[in-house]
Amino acid sequence: MSRLFGVFRDNMLAGMFGAGDILDAYTSSFLIPDMLLQLLMLGALSASFIPLFSKYYEKDDEKAWHFTNNILNVFGVAFAIVSALAIIAAPWLTQLVAPGYSGEKLETAIAMSRVIYLSELFFAVSMVFGSVLQGTKRFFLYSLAPIVNNIGIILGAIFFVPLMGPIGLAWGSVLGAAMHALLQTVGVYALGYRYSSVFDLHDKDLRTTGIQMIPRVLGLAVNQINFVVMIALASLSVAGSATVLKFAYNLNSFPIGIIAMAYAVASFPLMCERVAAKDMRGFVDAFSSAVRQVLLWIIPATVMFLLLRAQIVRLAFGRGKFDWVATVTTADTLAFFALSFAAQSIVYILVRAFFALEDTRMPLLAGLIGAVLNIALGYFLAPVYGVVGLGAAFSIAAIVQVIVLWGTLRHRVGNLDEKRIVRVGLLLAIAGAAAGMVTQAAKYAFVAVVPLTTYMAVFVQVLIAGGLGMVIYIGVGVVLRNEEVLMFARAIRRRMLQQAEPTEAIESHHS
Repeated sequence: MSRLFGVFRDNMLAGMFGAGDILDAYTSSFLIPDMLLQLLMLGALSASFIPLFSKYYEKDDEKAWHFTNNILNVFGVAFAIVSALAIIAAPWLTQLVAPGYSGEKLETAIAMSRVIYLSELFFAVSMVFGSVLQGTKRFFLYSLAPIVNNIGIILGAIFFVPLMGPIGLAWGSVLGAAMHALLQTVGVYALGYRYSSVFDLHDKDLRTTGIQMIPRVLGLAVNQINFVVMIALASLSVAGSATVLKFAYNLNSFPIGIIAMAYAVASFPLMCERVAAKDMRGFVDAFSSAVRQVLLWIIPATVMFLLLRAQIVRLAFGRGKFDWVATVTTADTLAFFALSFAAQSIVYILVRAFFALEDTRMPLLAGLIGAVLNIALGYFLAPVYGVVGLGAAFSIAAIVQVIVLWGTLRHRVGNLDEKRIVRVGLLLAIAGAAAGMVTQAAKYAFVAVVPLTTYMAVFVQVLIAGGLGMVIYIGVGVVLRNEEVLMFARAIRRRMLQQAEPTEAIESHHS
């Protein structure tokens, strides 16, 4: 739901401003504030906060709340100080991440970034409380928070921009962040949390958190710097390039987040369990199963995003000032992202496989290699091919990252069930090719009958062409006896049979 609201948000912004200076400035204004928030707050919270909090909460909730307040105050003050310094240095920092901006565009980006720091302060509080909710297994409010954040940004675009001008976008982000924090604050207060001004720099748990966050911060820094440089390179191209890159990347994240992240998160505890039991065969089986399940869905996603890329972009952003040129450029950039859907997805599983083996250094090294290669390729490709070249650079880097991680894991563990994975992948690729041919034929057949002059016509074309493609994909997979497709088909059949089972009618005593 959060990703769908995110697409709706981008759709509204694209319609209001198009791919031009305002959205370029808005996109760039987040880069440094986001990076500082990720490095300082997420680095600390994802390193050791949840395990320590959970341990205390089960035995002594007062100690858990003391630890929470200490983390909130110490890291909150640290982030506030860093943010204040960054606000002062905003002109220099903005030029650093957007070297192609000048004049009014640069001034807009600077003004927006200074407002965005306030939203990041709300997020800093919300991250702490969100970690508390995760630690107590209260996921409902935690999962709603990103949705209300997007609602806040949408409200800002609708109501603040007409009153304030483009800077209203930044204040909409502040509203979204405040709603995000408020929602999770309500959740932790319902658990019994009460704020206190504890500020203990000598606390041993605080020191533990600080030590354990170092490798995590380095890994986050690589990812953040990688994306910052991509936006910086885009800023050197024609107006709107940063917006196009951001929109294409957001669409790229849609299937990766829903498919790859789901299987990576689900497989991680099982891989950890097998490693703890010293059952490396079981570890490999869990790893292989996750990779095969991801391939089952990411292959047709790749086909659909390649063949229907212009339609997908038009449905997501095609309104108002987002013109056809911007649509085509975004679609072409998305196509190059889509070429590495499988590689991007498998990286998530490989990284968690290393984490299960208690190795955080190799994922960091592979991420560093990928980032350096991405930046180097982007530097050479962007001046020639524009923002599309940045999409190509990203995909090449993702493929190299998979090769490095896979080769290293195989050297450490041995056979990773590659024979089975390759066989399944080839069968799914054949099914994907058949689905692609049907999708392409259906796409052109629809255009021959219905002109694509309305939003609804484009939607129906995607629905029919994509739907027929997926039916063929599953059908060919069944014919080829692909085990993953058969497992999915059996699950659907079992579900339908369960729903069709007759139930005994029980007469009410009050009837």
